[in-house]
Amino acid sequence: MRVFISADIEGISGVVDGSQTSEQGFDYGRARRLMTGEVNAAVEGALAAGATEVVVNDSHGSMRNILIEELHPEAKLITGGPKPLTMMEGIDGGFDAAFFVGYHARAGTRGVLNHTISGKVVAGISLNGRTYGECGVNAALAGRFGVPVVLVTGDSMTAAEAQSVLPGVRTVAVKEQRARLAARCLQPEKARHLIRAAAAEAVRVAVPNGEVKPMVVGTPAVFEIRFHNTGMADMAELVPGARRVDDLTLSFGHDDLIVAFRALRAMIYLAGVI
Repeated sequence: MRVFISADIEGISGVVDGSQTSEQGFDYGRARRLMTGEVNAAVEGALAAGATEVVVNDSHGSMRNILIEELHPEAKLITGGPKPLTMMEGIDGGFDAAFFVGYHARAGTRGVLNHTISGKVVAGISLNGRTYGECGVNAALAGRFGVPVVLVTGDSMTAAEAQSVLPGVRTVAVKEQRARLAARCLQPEKARHLIRAAAAEAVRVAVPNGEVKPMVVGTPAVFEIRFHNTGMADMAELVPGARRVDDLTLSFGHDDLIVAFRALRAMIYLAGVI
């Protein structure tokens, strides 16, 4: 059994502030170690339950956060960027399941460090009329390859968001939001224990029993993205095929979800120039 792990940092226990999520932040080094520890717990649980291969994609910021020298020796790491599928780089139809570790809630909700892809640029994203955060968008990408997302870890808002998108998914809430930059956190060893157990159950029970179905979106796949200001929308409109919906919102649709997603990312990158 092959397991794919997409790992972010904002949903890691103990991470609550930008000083921990940026390479320039004074507390970034400690956050990297905490992130690596929770990823290792997910790897350990998957392997204990019978996984034969685990591939980890570093999915935060520069995508060079996980400490490879401290990563579980049986895991393979995709690191660096930019990457064509960003947070889902490496996913393919040969995987039996996907885990999302350290994920955060979408923009506009009350989760810790909430945002969607780019907090500076994106006010919200919808796919075929439904608003999603990174959890939903990335689950759709996994579903494009027939891969179910069977485990999501992060704060309590992220867990609830995942359950609303992916019926039957296992979740681990490693912290509870108190404000956007504050949370009641589990001690790291406790968080890792819960992640390890949930990962093992997901592989041992949820995958063989088909308890979580791959997320499949209809065609065409139409993304709508709302920006923070009109200048950002002006820049994003340079993407061929992008359509202006209103002053702040653009849409892009295509029969292939991957093409639509790449256009979405291109719009976000262009908008970030402003």
